[in-house]
Amino acid sequence: MAQKYYSVEQQVQVVVALLKEYGICRIIASPGTTNLTFVACLQHDPFFKVYSAPEERSAAYMAIGMAEESGEPVVITCTGATASRNYYPALTEAYYRKLPVLAITATQPRGIIGQLVPQVIDRSSMPKDTANYSIHIPIVKDKADYTFAVLKTNEALHYLKRNGGGPVHINLETSYDKDFSVKELPAVKKIGYYRIFDTLPPISDGRIGIFVGSHSAMSSELTEAIDKFCSKTGAVVFCDHTSNYKGKYRFLYPLVLSQDNWTSNLGKLDLMIHIGGVSGAYTQPNSGRKWRVCEDGLIRSVYGLPEAVFEMRELDFFNHYAGLLQKEKASYLNACHETYQSIYNLIPESLPFSNIWVAMMLSKMIPENSIMHYGILNSLRSWNFFEIPLSANSYCNVGGFGIDGPLSTAIGGALAQPDKIHFTIVGDLAFFYDLNSLGNRHLPSNLRILLINNGRGTEFTNYNHPAYAFGEDADIYMAAAGHYGNKSSELVKHYAEDLGFEYMTASSKDDITALAPIFTDTTNTSRPKLMEVFTDSKLETEALHIIRNLKVDGKSVLESKIRNAIGRKGVETVKKILGK
Repeated sequence: MAQKYYSVEQQVQVVVALLKEYGICRIIASPGTTNLTFVACLQHDPFFKVYSAPEERSAAYMAIGMAEESGEPVVITCTGATASRNYYPALTEAYYRKLPVLAITATQPRGIIGQLVPQVIDRSSMPKDTANYSIHIPIVKDKADYTFAVLKTNEALHYLKRNGGGPVHINLETSYDKDFSVKELPAVKKIGYYRIFDTLPPISDGRIGIFVGSHSAMSSELTEAIDKFCSKTGAVVFCDHTSNYKGKYRFLYPLVLSQDNWTSNLGKLDLMIHIGGVSGAYTQPNSGRKWRVCEDGLIRSVYGLPEAVFEMRELDFFNHYAGLLQKEKASYLNACHETYQSIYNLIPESLPFSNIWVAMMLSKMIPENSIMHYGILNSLRSWNFFEIPLSANSYCNVGGFGIDGPLSTAIGGALAQPDKIHFTIVGDLAFFYDLNSLGNRHLPSNLRILLINNGRGTEFTNYNHPAYAFGEDADIYMAAAGHYGNKSSELVKHYAEDLGFEYMTASSKDDITALAPIFTDTTNTSRPKLMEVFTDSKLETEALHIIRNLKVDGKSVLESKIRNAIGRKGVETVKKILGK
């Protein structure tokens, strides 16, 4: 019996469904077994116009003529072995003429390449001038594989017409499944793609949030455009310190959205507009629809598959929509600020001496127009809970997200902007990793280093880290405890002073209170300053637990503890006494 339905192989279903979504109907198929599951899905679907060409070189040149005359993408598909090698001449032609030819080459799983399996060749790299984009789509085994297939197929189909168009290659795995019982293709999301001269989609009613990952310092023009957009839509800008948006609609969200046992509805968005790069904040709003705005036009799915990608300047995007909308509202922003303040007010005075406590104290004293540099993870997270002056810009090496280079980065910044004070906050492992930078003969005097020395990678001893389950055994290798003098009180002091630093040390809250004015002073810039703060990892994780559990099921930690201690009836009695 002839097969008239679709393959059960999900990666094949995704490709076929998206070809239909993009309106790509012309297929030139060459015979073979490895591409059978793909071709079988096409030949009885009336949407597709399928043509047969036994010789692959001829098939590819047929696609050249068809694409040129129709102005639309044309698919060529072949089996494994050397069949695809015959596509190269025509794909080269398509590359230089910018013709949208999509080569879908079928393949067995990558793991058997080079294992002397018949009809298996390596297509992991293409000659540069045969494809604008090449992607391998593996057999779908789980949700992550499925999402990858949807994302990369969308990306491949965009490249057929992106930047003037040209050939694209999809290497599609198959398991040779003989089951063709799927009667309907899945509803696969087509990711919209827009440039500034296109007709842009409307912004519908609902709660809108602009999520800003790490971002270079924003111009006043861009800030004003975002502010105008927010004033018209009621949107709020979700920021951590590396976002560098300093406008009227800023919401420093980590303190609110990182609560372990309480979920704020402020993070529920109808539309999230994502700009910027990697975020080191780890928490983010929860949204149904996602738009990505970026000049590179690349699809990014870190917060789920986007509904649309806008290849344009952020300035042009926000100016366009702000010019169309007329309504103004600010209730959402007010609720964000009120919620932040209410949670901040729950921070107990007994918060342990830690990176978080130091951040809470020093954030209030950072001078205007300073530049902040943070070490990844613990230091950045600690400071993200607290606001600093809006005139201060912040940076962290979250692009590659490595421990190396935080001091060198700050030194480079301080040399480039000698009229500003540059603060860098790092843990001991990151500090010693980049220690040699302090011996640089160009060391600037406007540098301030805050070293949080807890004698280990304290990130690995935090209560919410997988290594925490190992207890003290985590110190041996995972947290790398005991290196670099094992919290020596003399090692950094001598090194820093010998290199010309003004050195100070703190081991208590009183020490910080006394030294903070000296460390943050902007009048004495004759030499760089280094303050080494000795903390305890157990207190570090205790402080993190407190700060992330200030509210539990809508109640403060204190109220929750009282309720547990005296019971429900006792709480009601207290309320009656207090007249509440």
